[in-house]
Amino acid sequence: MKNNKTTSLPVLSEMAFVPPQTISHYHYHYHYHYHYHKKFNLLTDNAHIKIHSIKIKKLPLLMTKKILLPLFAAISTALFGSVTQAATPVDFSNQDWEVACDNTRTCRLAGYQAENNSDLPVSVLLVRRAGANATVDGKVKLGGAKESSAKALMQLGSRHRISLFINDRDYGETKPYSVSGGHAELTSAQVSALLEALTKSSKVELVIRNTRWQLSDKGASAVMLKADEAQGRVGTSSAFIRTGSSSKSSSNVLSPQAALSLRMVMPNPKAISVSKKKFAMRSSQLSELMKSTMKDVESDCPNLTDSSSWRVSRLNNKQLLAQHDCWTGAYNAGTGVWVLNDTKPYQPTLVTTSATDYSNGKLTSVQKGRGIGDCLSKTDWVWTGRAFEKSHESTTGMCRLIEAGGAWQLPTYVTEVKVSR
Repeated sequence: MKNNKTTSLPVLSEMAFVPPQTISHYHYHYHYHYHYHKKFNLLTDNAHIKIHSIKIKKLPLLMTKKILLPLFAAISTALFGSVTQAATPVDFSNQDWEVACDNTRTCRLAGYQAENNSDLPVSVLLVRRAGANATVDGKVKLGGAKESSAKALMQLGSRHRISLFINDRDYGETKPYSVSGGHAELTSAQVSALLEALTKSSKVELVIRNTRWQLSDKGASAVMLKADEAQGRVGTSSAFIRTGSSSKSSSNVLSPQAALSLRMVMPNPKAISVSKKKFAMRSSQLSELMKSTMKDVESDCPNLTDSSSWRVSRLNNKQLLAQHDCWTGAYNAGTGVWVLNDTKPYQPTLVTTSATDYSNGKLTSVQKGRGIGDCLSKTDWVWTGRAFEKSHESTTGMCRLIEAGGAWQLPTYVTEVKVSR
């Protein structure tokens, strides 16, 4: 996490805001344990309060004349029905394999070594986009004690590459190792052979010299079938798992969907309140106000009423961002983030209770899956001028010791963010 400085106004216990002071702060989110510090300064009379406003964006109602209702109903069924289907993410795992399909219908399948084989960790990622003619791309990552020496060899040149063996048959070498990506890409022939092998019991190995990393086949077929279902391929010729005669037409395969476009607006910390008044509220009052945004405060934000300071910053000339430590676990922590009006009615809206970082209109939550940090989950929100909207959600896959921070990016929600200043 980066150290971010923001002009802010902490709410002090039973006191109105006073002269500037510095407060150190750190957060975490989901499965990973990251330390970072932020400095927040108290706001003065013309302070600029930075806040994440999380208002739910309402869709406009369809206005129509009675005579056109049947037509619009038909159009709505066709259009909105497909949108709803496309927006449904898939996150499924079975034994040593998992699949994540995002809102564009791109599916990413990741397989690992058997869970009891931690000495030689390995992972393969298979990516297939939506559409009848979509191809499958494959990548491999090696981990464990011999991973560093293997990488050193691969960086020497093409003489040292990973070879794929299936049931003791050599399927050749992968493409050159990518230093920046930390992986090697599989050839199209290797991908085809691997996909065929994973539909049944097979021994799959990635080999460099005398070291053999074995990829588990357990759970692969179940995960492949789930990907077929998500992309509408079951019963078609492009399915991973062929059922019967595969008689369904390729027209049944779902098309890719465009990612939602978000316009990210940079907050204006120097904006002057429309009311021309300075925001001031006691910490106990602010805590009480935020309780209304949660069903179970003791579970969602048990530290809401403790002695830690509130941090309030301005988003624009009407809205503020308020932050308060919510919870701390063994290797994760979370900060509560709210957007509220700077005058009555305050109408606070909760964005998250698991934030770990905020910078220039982007809010992030990163959490460890376990203490050693070999798997993470991440969620991002961006400020759109009136609310914080989710822009990204992903995990890095199973906790299988592939590398620090996780093996892959497996998103279930993606957007196209354009920055507006």
